[in-house]
Amino acid sequence: MQTRTYAGIPEELAKLEQAKIVLIPVPYDGTSTWQKGADKGPEAFLNASENMELYDIETETEVYKQGVFLADAVTENNSPESMVEAVHQATKKYIKKNKFVTIFGGEHSVSIGTVRAFNEMYPSLTVLQLDAHADLRKTYEGSTCNHACAMYEASQTTNLIQVGIRSMDVMEKTVMDEEKTYFAHEMALDDTWMDSAVDQMTDNVFITIDLDAFDPSIMPSTGTPEPGGLLWYETLEFLKQVFEEKNVVGFDIVELCPNTKEKSSDFLAAKLYYKMLSYKFQNDEVEADYDNAFDNSLNKNTNSKFQDDDDY
Repeated sequence: MQTRTYAGIPEELAKLEQAKIVLIPVPYDGTSTWQKGADKGPEAFLNASENMELYDIETETEVYKQGVFLADAVTENNSPESMVEAVHQATKKYIKKNKFVTIFGGEHSVSIGTVRAFNEMYPSLTVLQLDAHADLRKTYEGSTCNHACAMYEASQTTNLIQVGIRSMDVMEKTVMDEEKTYFAHEMALDDTWMDSAVDQMTDNVFITIDLDAFDPSIMPSTGTPEPGGLLWYETLEFLKQVFEEKNVVGFDIVELCPNTKEKSSDFLAAKLYYKMLSYKFQNDEVEADYDNAFDNSLNKNTNSKFQDDDDY
């Protein structure tokens, strides 16, 4: 059976055995409390990725040649808790295969599972959260796995650094480490926030990006947009510094709530994902023979879809 590959890349790039990168979609939107639709985010992201140029101008690389395996989507939705456990297990499974594991949600509650897996597999983990919201409630609407609780566990078990925060409940101040929280209104007046945040990180860093971290002028299609957010190039500048100075062990991107009449947000998400991979692997070589095989396959049929390789 022919199925899609990430960004329509050739079959040789999509096999689990050869791929350095794994992408796990999690189309879950069970606890969001305003605009629904984050469960459609992974599909919109993949559609945009298929229409994206695969040469990155800034790094002068084609990171897709490192290989990207598109894993089966995590579709467990019986409860927020069961979804989190399914994400936890799927993420850990691929980390154990020595892959660079990435996840695309879905609402931010999926990150409870991703953070749990990475924290179990990497010592002294820093979680870098880019987000409009603190997400530090211990429970919300009867669940510890609500999207409003996405970072509570990380705050207790990892070195959590929060960037871009501009919306929170007063009770979250009792959990928050304000020395490691970069509020948007302060960042706007502080040229040193990037260096300060990086200095607070341990060597191993997992990045979780809620797309509402971006200003709604460039990222309107998210469930809970907040004014005063990050812009494109300042975000890339910060992420590039993190990738250069730290060992980024994986990342997730969440909360794309696609709008059929507004495609720029889908493409921002697609470009952001690809940029982050480009920063991670820009200094990695691709074996020459394998590289040529990729190019030949791509030239034969750029737009074809290939056999899924879950059995590898």
